Amino acid sequence: MSGEWILSGREVSFQENEIIVSKTDLTGRITYCNDVFIRVSGYRERDLLGQPHKIIRHPKMPRTIFRLLWNALSQGQELFAYIVNRCHDGDYYWVFAHVTPDFDQSGQAIGFHSNRRVVRPAVLAEILPLYARLAAEEAKHEDRKAGLDAGSALLESILREKGRSYERFVCEL
Repeated sequence: MSGEWILSGREVSFQENEIIVSKTDLTGRITYCNDVFIRVSGYRERDLLGQPHKIIRHPKMPRTIFRLLWNALSQGQELFAYIVNRCHDGDYYWVFAHVTPDFDQSGQAIGFHSNRRVVRPAVLAEILPLYARLAAEEAKHEDRKAGLDAGSALLESILREKGRSYERFVCEL
């Protein structure tokens, strides 16, 4: 694993047959987390509930991917994405996330649901260089919004060259 993604020097793993599950309200505050999420993240349930989901955001994770996520969710769409998360103690773990809006009986979005699975090592060979490029582009700009805009433009350019959407790209890895 590339050292630039590591805070503590230790990657946490979970089993292929396990799924990390969480639910949030519309603002991204955690309303539910399963035992796998609790164990892998190293937090206690009471320390997660009510907190912004970004409590587990790894500082090297490109914000561009979260922009894609929030854009999709705000349009009532789901998104698949590879994400590196930070554990309570600074360890990290990679996931393949499927995030989708939760709707009430009348079709109103009431929150979000995320299922996360293990990432195959071969996939990281594709994702790590891409995410490193995006994070570097974002970091070139003192203004965070300008950095996010630049990272998003770079990702759009890369995907255009590949002739794929982000979701199609990640699902084909």
